[in-house]
Amino acid sequence: MDEDNAKIKGAKLNRLKRIEGQVRGVAQMVEDDRYCMDILHQIAAIKSALAKVETQVLKDHAACCVAEAIASGDEGEQREKFEELVELVEKTRR
Repeated sequence: MDEDNAKIKGAKLNRLKRIEGQVRGVAQMVEDDRYCMDILHQIAAIKSALAKVETQVLKDHAACCVAEAIASGDEGEQREKFEELVELVEKTRR
């Protein structure tokens, strides 16, 4: 793994650890019977942070796996990777 990939991976892991902490915080807020709007604001922040990680993973997939399929010249592999991307985009829009 080159240095840039290691930095990107580290950034994703750090973001996921922060999200994990946020989720624990929301659980504590629920346990403490905190105001619903405060809980909802924190949930919205978690969803936004997850969306950022999701976007980065999608970019990584396109830059690596899809690019390799294109470079291979194998039409079957290219089609497979393209279909994976389409399915993923469909799932994320639900």
